[in-house]
Amino acid sequence: MFSTDLSDDQSSPRRRGPLEGILVADFSRVLAGPLATMTLADLGADVVKVEAPIGDDTRAWGPPYADGQSTYFQSVNRNKRSIALDLREPDDHAVALELIDRADVMVENFKPGTLERFDLGWEQIHRRNPRLVLASITGFGTGPGAELPGYDLLAQAVGGLMSITGPAGGEPTKVGVALVDVLAGLWSSVGILAALRERDHSGAGHRIEVCLLDALLASLVNQASAHLLAGTVPKAMGNRHPSIAPYATYACADGPLVVAVGNDRQFSALCAVLGKPEMADDPRFGTNSDRVANHDALTVDLEALLAGADRATWSDRIMAVGVPCGAVHDLAEAFAFAEQMQTAGTIALPGRGEHSRLPACPIVIDGTTAPAYLSPPDLDQHGEEVRAWLAR
Repeated sequence: MFSTDLSDDQSSPRRRGPLEGILVADFSRVLAGPLATMTLADLGADVVKVEAPIGDDTRAWGPPYADGQSTYFQSVNRNKRSIALDLREPDDHAVALELIDRADVMVENFKPGTLERFDLGWEQIHRRNPRLVLASITGFGTGPGAELPGYDLLAQAVGGLMSITGPAGGEPTKVGVALVDVLAGLWSSVGILAALRERDHSGAGHRIEVCLLDALLASLVNQASAHLLAGTVPKAMGNRHPSIAPYATYACADGPLVVAVGNDRQFSALCAVLGKPEMADDPRFGTNSDRVANHDALTVDLEALLAGADRATWSDRIMAVGVPCGAVHDLAEAFAFAEQMQTAGTIALPGRGEHSRLPACPIVIDGTTAPAYLSPPDLDQHGEEVRAWLAR
């Protein structure tokens, strides 16, 4: 399903993947939009990244840097070609229009109304290219929140995520990565693929709209349903789970161990391997609901038993009886663990050597992982090439 046949000029690869033949005009910047378009690129689409002459904002977000580029920028911009265009300049505007005319997909995350000022709004471009799929990513939609800046931290705050993250009773805490941008990018790529499939039937393009706020609320799953269906307002609980126990971090002799018990059978197996099988018959812990109601007492009892050995010892013993558990890894340990598990893991960037790597696309098709066709581009690296191609 996936392959790459790089010519002598590594800037012009021949691609093959499920989205081969799809041209994406990527007018987005920062994270949500570029992640969506990188997903399409990983799946074989030809993505042309249109940047302002000063470049994507994230080119300046550092340190750290690698190979002279911000590692933030590199995280979501592989497998793309870059062209710099100033939409205020007539010649560059004409190039942008030619690219849009040929594209199957356009992705943008400007403030609502910005593209209309350049005569590139949905109505204008749909008339020119009725088969075009447009994905617009905003912070807070096109209504009263249209003018609010679409920053991930703000979305985590006003969207409730910070209120359920962090230690119980502590300060509301953001997630350690721009998770709402990531979610919005992934929801957008799903919408784009659905619109392309619909176009196969109708021949017409459609506009996809995703805002950070909706992407977050839709991704709160059980926490959102707890509020909407049962009237509960979830609060931060540290590493505890509101509906499952034991399902948290527990202190061993040398540090915390995650134990994730999903049913009564697993709890009985855990009690047995800890050397206290009768704990499974304790009326406080007999069912999952009992364990949730008595989580504090359960934690005291479990940690008293776990204190007798280190995490590695307990992990081996507990996993051997089919109960999920594991140490809390830093990122170096996490990537080493992925290599040990032989998952998709990481991929090497073309032309940069084996030690220049990024996380692989996690979508594995028929046992094959999507390759890196192109390293994240320098600003306007492919400008001359794209302009010549559009002029033909």
